[in-house]
Amino acid sequence: MQSATADTENGLRHLLNEWDPIGVADDVLDEYDRVLAPLLQRLRIGVDQAELGEFLRHELEDHFGLSPLPSEPEAMAARVISWWTAAGKADGAGCV
Repeated sequence: MQSATADTENGLRHLLNEWDPIGVADDVLDEYDRVLAPLLQRLRIGVDQAELGEFLRHELEDHFGLSPLPSEPEAMAARVISWWTAAGKADGAGCV
């Protein structure tokens, strides 16, 4: 049985791999793992969608070398926050 932290990381990894902004998730399942901990940290302290979108934009531009469309990071931020809230994490439930 996995820990709550592992389950949360796997859920977020799944979302990132579905988003797959550089198109490699089918071949490299851990490509976006470098953003897992920073994303989870931001979610746990309750950043808003705009802040999360700005973080994702920064990662896409600075780490992955992409020039995302304006809506891409914001749409993913909305999806991540929706997942976080639906999973009951927003109120601290299940956070380790």
